[in-house]
Amino acid sequence: MYKLTLIARYLLKRRITHFAVLAVTLCVFIVVVVMTVMTGLVGDFKQKNHAFVGDCVVGTDSLVGFPYYEEFMNLVEQTGIAEGVSPVVKSYALLNTERGDSANVEIIGLDPIRHSQATNFGRTLHFRAKEVAKAFEPLYDANVPGCVVGIDQVLQRNAQSQYLQFNKLLRASVTLTCFPLNAKGAPSKAGTSLVSTKRFYYSDNSHTGIPRVDDTYVYVPLEQAQLLCMDGAEKRITAIHIKFRPGVGIEEGRRRIADLWQQYQQTKSSAPNGVLLNTVTVQSWKEYRRAVIAPIEAEQLLLSLMFVLVGITTVFIVSVVFYMIIRSKRNDIGVLKSVGASNTSILSLFQGFAFGIGLIGSCAGALFAWLFLSRINQIEQWCYEHFGWQIWNRSIYVIGDIPHHLEFSVLAVIIFCAILSCLVGALIPSYLAARLRPVEILHAARM
Repeated sequence: MYKLTLIARYLLKRRITHFAVLAVTLCVFIVVVVMTVMTGLVGDFKQKNHAFVGDCVVGTDSLVGFPYYEEFMNLVEQTGIAEGVSPVVKSYALLNTERGDSANVEIIGLDPIRHSQATNFGRTLHFRAKEVAKAFEPLYDANVPGCVVGIDQVLQRNAQSQYLQFNKLLRASVTLTCFPLNAKGAPSKAGTSLVSTKRFYYSDNSHTGIPRVDDTYVYVPLEQAQLLCMDGAEKRITAIHIKFRPGVGIEEGRRRIADLWQQYQQTKSSAPNGVLLNTVTVQSWKEYRRAVIAPIEAEQLLLSLMFVLVGITTVFIVSVVFYMIIRSKRNDIGVLKSVGASNTSILSLFQGFAFGIGLIGSCAGALFAWLFLSRINQIEQWCYEHFGWQIWNRSIYVIGDIPHHLEFSVLAVIIFCAILSCLVGALIPSYLAARLRPVEILHAARM
């Protein structure tokens, strides 16, 4: 009982203790706010990439592509694990507008219905979101070939990250120029014009929320992409996007598709151009998008390491505070030891004191962080309206509201680490206090 009484007195009456609690509160507040925002941004970015490509991708990096895909797609559908299977042609082209502007773009050839079953393509459309089958049919003329353009190529964003959409679809066209390749990887039009060119009319825009995609991708019908980019007796594609049925784990599904592909590849090894199947890999969505996900994960890891340094700083602050408290309480320690308190009791007393500092400070920091995060978007909006200041410029960064939802698991880890830092910081001063001899303390007091 005397331990709890002393701990309460130290917490309430020692001003230097308030400094330690304030330091822990501030550290926990900063870590919770920044980690919540960063975790939300990373999670949102991963979710958008997952929705963009589906659960699994069977594809090749070669622009030549691979044949015999339709038979394999039928095998995948027969397994019963796939909810959607979509063939895709991915290549590069030069885009020219009616005004004479030009840009390098990536062509994505797809079937809008099948691709919407495997990915979120249909939900990214503006005009044809409820009529995905007509994605490549311009509203002003369904008989002309249409294309869907990444939203950042046709629209501007305001300071609130809102696109200024057209009230009606504008009649505009673009010309796509590609270098078609045959099955051997050579230009199929060598000796003639070398290139394939076709005019498409703007039929819709696609908003995936992924900057590089919305800024450079142009979607066209699968058959048109095959004519523009590929040539040969067998139809070829560069990827098959697959979405698994509910209850099928992504890694489990990827493994089953990989086994199925290996068996299928062996049956086609002697077929004409069957060697192209050797370049195909089966990847989960995260593996397929690793090149764009890895940098943001590295930033998250670097930020976590920086907060480890913040935790080490907290350890030193608590250590200094406890050293000063113990020096001022040498008489109390001498009295306790003279009446029979053991070294373990003294050690547990100050460790309990450290636990109290860590618990109060971390809980207060978590509470203030929750209050701040619950109003962070209103605060930013107020700052923008009065001072023109934003954390992120919405005309540059693709972000709507700042993530502000606390994750209990992250919060629990931060509170645990804060309390542990206090216990570690108080360990050496507590040990030194426990080693003090009561005779020396009382003798020094008389002096």
